[in-house]
Amino acid sequence: MSSPDHPLIGLMRAAGHVEGQLGRALVAHGLGLTEYLVLLHLRHSPSGNLRRIDLAGKVGLTASGVTRVLNPMEKIGLVSKEVSARDARASLVALTAAGKRTFEEASNSFAAASENILGRFDDKDRTALKTVISRLT
Repeated sequence: MSSPDHPLIGLMRAAGHVEGQLGRALVAHGLGLTEYLVLLHLRHSPSGNLRRIDLAGKVGLTASGVTRVLNPMEKIGLVSKEVSARDARASLVALTAAGKRTFEEASNSFAAASENILGRFDDKDRTALKTVISRLT
């Protein structure tokens, strides 16, 4: 039987706290955490674009969920969609110049919020946290 002090209940509470702090930092850039993650993965993609289904997996969304996130991002000019030259059935997503600028600006806010959250952890604690997260994912 679960109890309020179960480790996974604590993890979920901590995740909610972290998401809230990061979300508040990103709202000044017109982004939520999911939109920021989309920009992050596109910015770090070696090819400069990703298939929608691959992006969905990286962000933790379903194919339809990532489409719901991408449509407004495309309308405001942060991302563009194009058909894959190799597979006409596949839709590729890329950052626009505005998306790159927004990501760079939002990254500063993300870094500051991250440091606020992780600032009380020393290197050993951060390494342990990475280890735990990798085991859970």
